Amino acid sequence: MQTSDRVFPEWDVSHWFNTDHALRLADLRGQVVLVEAFQMLCPGCVSFALPMARKVHQLFGAQGVAVIGLHTVFEHHSAMQPHALEVFLHEYQIRFPVGVDAPLEGSSTPTTMARWQLQGTPSTLLIDKAGRLRAHHFGSIDELQLGVVLGQLLSEGAPSGDAAPLPDEASSSVCDEQTCAVPGAGKPS
Repeated sequence: MQTSDRVFPEWDVSHWFNTDHALRLADLRGQVVLVEAFQMLCPGCVSFALPMARKVHQLFGAQGVAVIGLHTVFEHHSAMQPHALEVFLHEYQIRFPVGVDAPLEGSSTPTTMARWQLQGTPSTLLIDKAGRLRAHHFGSIDELQLGVVLGQLLSEGAPSGDAAPLPDEASSSVCDEQTCAVPGAGKPS
Protein backbone atom coordinates (compact mmCIF):
# COMPACT_ATOMS: atom_id res chain seq x y z
CA MET A 1 0.00 0.00 0.00
CA GLN A 2 1.21 3.43 -0.88
CA THR A 3 0.27 6.54 1.09
CA SER A 4 1.31 10.15 0.89
CA ASP A 5 1.00 13.42 2.78
CA ARG A 6 0.89 15.39 -0.47
CA VAL A 7 -2.03 15.96 -2.80
CA PHE A 8 -2.19 13.09 -5.28
CA PRO A 9 -1.31 14.01 -8.90
CA GLU A 10 -4.04 14.49 -11.49
CA TRP A 11 -4.95 11.88 -14.05
CA ASP A 12 -4.46 12.51 -17.77
CA VAL A 13 -7.67 11.43 -19.52
CA SER A 14 -8.26 11.59 -23.27
CA HIS A 15 -11.99 10.72 -23.23
CA TRP A 16 -14.78 10.50 -20.62
CA PHE A 17 -17.85 8.27 -20.41
CA ASN A 18 -20.89 8.57 -18.11
CA THR A 19 -20.32 12.25 -17.43
CA ASP A 20 -21.15 15.37 -19.41
CA HIS A 21 -17.89 17.13 -18.56
CA ALA A 22 -14.22 16.37 -17.92
CA LEU A 23 -13.47 15.56 -14.30
CA ARG A 24 -10.42 16.52 -12.27
CA LEU A 25 -9.35 15.10 -8.93
CA ALA A 26 -9.12 18.65 -7.63
CA ASP A 27 -12.85 19.09 -8.33
CA LEU A 28 -13.63 16.07 -6.13
CA ARG A 29 -11.97 17.41 -2.97
CA GLY A 30 -14.26 17.13 0.01
CA GLN A 31 -15.30 13.64 -1.10
CA VAL A 32 -13.61 10.30 -0.68
CA VAL A 33 -12.57 9.11 -4.15
CA LEU A 34 -12.27 5.46 -5.18
CA VAL A 35 -10.42 5.10 -8.48
CA GLU A 36 -10.65 1.69 -10.12
CA ALA A 37 -7.96 1.29 -12.79
CA PHE A 38 -9.02 -1.47 -15.17
CA GLN A 39 -8.87 -2.97 -18.64
CA MET A 40 -11.79 -4.58 -20.47
CA LEU A 41 -9.81 -7.75 -21.17
CA CYS A 42 -8.48 -8.19 -17.62
CA PRO A 43 -10.24 -11.19 -16.02
CA GLY A 44 -9.87 -9.87 -12.47
CA CYS A 45 -11.30 -6.51 -13.51
CA VAL A 46 -14.40 -8.09 -15.01
CA SER A 47 -14.84 -10.74 -12.29
CA PHE A 48 -14.46 -8.72 -9.14
CA ALA A 49 -12.99 -5.19 -9.42
CA LEU A 50 -15.68 -3.58 -11.57
CA PRO A 51 -18.59 -5.31 -9.79
CA MET A 52 -17.07 -4.13 -6.47
CA ALA A 53 -16.69 -0.56 -7.79
CA ARG A 54 -20.28 -0.65 -9.07
CA LYS A 55 -21.44 -1.80 -5.63
CA VAL A 56 -19.47 0.98 -3.87
CA HIS A 57 -21.00 3.50 -6.26
CA GLN A 58 -24.51 2.23 -5.47
CA LEU A 59 -24.02 1.98 -1.70
CA PHE A 60 -21.74 4.94 -0.93
CA GLY A 61 -22.25 7.39 -3.82
CA ALA A 62 -24.89 9.41 -1.98
CA GLN A 63 -22.75 9.36 1.18
CA GLY A 64 -19.78 11.22 -0.29
CA VAL A 65 -17.76 8.57 -2.16
CA ALA A 66 -17.01 9.41 -5.79
CA VAL A 67 -16.25 6.28 -7.81
CA ILE A 68 -14.20 6.85 -10.94
CA GLY A 69 -13.09 4.24 -13.45
CA LEU A 70 -9.78 4.66 -15.23
CA HIS A 71 -9.48 2.51 -18.36
CA THR A 72 -5.72 2.19 -18.50
CA VAL A 73 -4.59 0.00 -21.39
CA PHE A 74 -1.03 -1.33 -21.47
CA GLU A 75 -1.68 -4.34 -23.73
CA HIS A 76 -3.99 -5.24 -26.63
CA HIS A 77 -4.31 -1.56 -27.59
CA SER A 78 -6.08 -2.21 -30.90
CA ALA A 79 -8.86 -4.25 -29.24
CA MET A 80 -9.60 -1.73 -26.49
CA GLN A 81 -10.54 1.43 -28.33
CA PRO A 82 -13.12 3.92 -26.94
CA HIS A 83 -15.95 2.59 -29.12
CA ALA A 84 -15.43 -0.91 -27.67
CA LEU A 85 -15.25 0.55 -24.15
CA GLU A 86 -18.56 2.31 -24.68
CA VAL A 87 -20.24 -1.02 -25.51
CA PHE A 88 -18.47 -2.73 -22.59
CA LEU A 89 -19.69 -0.10 -20.10
CA HIS A 90 -23.25 -0.47 -21.38
CA GLU A 91 -23.19 -4.29 -21.25
CA TYR A 92 -21.71 -4.38 -17.73
CA GLN A 93 -24.01 -1.59 -16.52
CA ILE A 94 -21.16 0.66 -15.38
CA ARG A 95 -22.84 3.98 -14.56
CA PHE A 96 -20.05 5.84 -12.72
CA PRO A 97 -17.70 8.13 -14.69
CA VAL A 98 -14.94 6.35 -16.62
CA GLY A 99 -11.94 8.09 -18.14
CA VAL A 100 -9.62 6.69 -20.81
CA ASP A 101 -6.00 7.03 -19.66
CA ALA A 102 -4.14 9.12 -22.24
CA PRO A 103 -1.39 7.41 -24.23
CA LEU A 104 2.19 8.19 -23.30
CA GLU A 105 4.24 8.86 -26.41
CA GLY A 106 6.86 6.19 -27.01
CA SER A 107 5.46 3.85 -24.35
CA SER A 108 2.87 1.09 -24.17
CA THR A 109 2.08 2.24 -20.62
CA PRO A 110 -0.47 5.11 -20.52
CA THR A 111 0.31 8.45 -18.90
CA THR A 112 -1.63 8.17 -15.64
CA MET A 113 -0.61 4.56 -15.09
CA ALA A 114 3.05 5.63 -15.32
CA ARG A 115 2.55 8.79 -13.25
CA TRP A 116 0.79 6.86 -10.47
CA GLN A 117 3.24 3.92 -10.68
CA LEU A 118 0.46 1.37 -11.07
CA GLN A 119 1.63 -2.25 -11.29
CA GLY A 120 -1.26 -3.34 -13.51
CA THR A 121 -4.97 -3.98 -13.35
CA PRO A 122 -7.10 -4.05 -11.37
CA SER A 123 -5.67 -1.34 -9.14
CA THR A 124 -7.82 0.35 -6.53
CA LEU A 125 -6.86 3.73 -5.13
CA LEU A 126 -8.56 5.55 -2.26
CA ILE A 127 -8.06 9.29 -2.05
CA ASP A 128 -9.20 11.15 1.04
CA LYS A 129 -11.27 14.33 1.27
CA ALA A 130 -8.10 16.45 1.19
CA GLY A 131 -6.91 14.85 -2.05
CA ARG A 132 -4.21 12.62 -0.52
CA LEU A 133 -3.66 8.99 -1.49
CA ARG A 134 -4.63 6.82 1.48
CA ALA A 135 -4.66 3.33 -0.03
CA HIS A 136 -3.29 1.82 -3.24
CA HIS A 137 -3.96 -1.84 -3.90
CA PHE A 138 -3.19 -4.12 -6.85
CA GLY A 139 -5.46 -7.16 -7.14
CA SER A 140 -8.62 -8.28 -5.39
CA ILE A 141 -9.87 -6.64 -2.22
CA ASP A 142 -12.04 -8.12 0.48
CA GLU A 143 -15.31 -6.14 0.32
CA LEU A 144 -15.75 -6.04 4.09
CA GLN A 145 -12.27 -4.64 4.62
CA LEU A 146 -12.83 -2.07 1.86
CA GLY A 147 -16.09 -1.05 3.55
CA VAL A 148 -14.25 -0.49 6.84
CA VAL A 149 -11.63 1.70 5.14
CA LEU A 150 -14.31 3.68 3.29
CA GLY A 151 -16.19 4.18 6.58
CA GLN A 152 -13.02 5.46 8.24
CA LEU A 153 -12.31 7.89 5.43
CA LEU A 154 -15.91 9.12 5.35
CA SER A 155 -15.91 9.73 9.10
CA GLU A 156 -12.79 11.89 9.00
CA GLY A 157 -13.36 15.62 9.26
CA ALA A 158 -9.75 16.38 8.54
CA PRO A 159 -7.54 13.47 7.50
CA SER A 160 -5.36 12.27 10.37
CA GLY A 161 -3.07 9.53 9.12
CA ASP A 162 -3.39 6.28 7.29
CA ALA A 163 -6.58 4.32 6.91
CA ALA A 164 -6.49 0.61 7.70
CA PRO A 165 -4.30 -1.18 5.17
CA LEU A 166 -5.78 -3.32 2.44
CA PRO A 167 -4.19 -6.78 2.18
CA ASP A 168 -1.73 -7.42 -0.64
CA GLU A 169 -3.06 -10.38 -2.62
CA ALA A 170 -1.61 -9.58 -6.03
CA SER A 171 -0.13 -12.34 -8.13
CA SER A 172 3.39 -12.06 -9.50
CA SER A 173 2.47 -13.47 -12.93
CA VAL A 174 1.83 -11.18 -15.86
CA CYS A 175 -1.85 -12.10 -16.30
CA ASP A 176 -4.00 -14.59 -14.47
CA GLU A 177 -7.60 -14.88 -13.24
CA GLN A 178 -7.04 -12.12 -10.67
CA THR A 179 -4.71 -9.49 -12.17
CA CYS A 180 -2.92 -8.29 -15.27
CA ALA A 181 0.51 -6.93 -14.35
CA VAL A 182 2.64 -4.53 -16.34
CA PRO A 183 5.67 -6.59 -17.39
CA GLY A 184 8.71 -5.56 -15.37
CA ALA A 185 6.77 -3.27 -13.03
CA GLY A 186 7.91 -3.18 -9.44
CA LYS A 187 5.74 -2.55 -6.43
CA PRO A 188 4.72 1.09 -5.88
CA SER A 189 6.86 2.90 -3.35
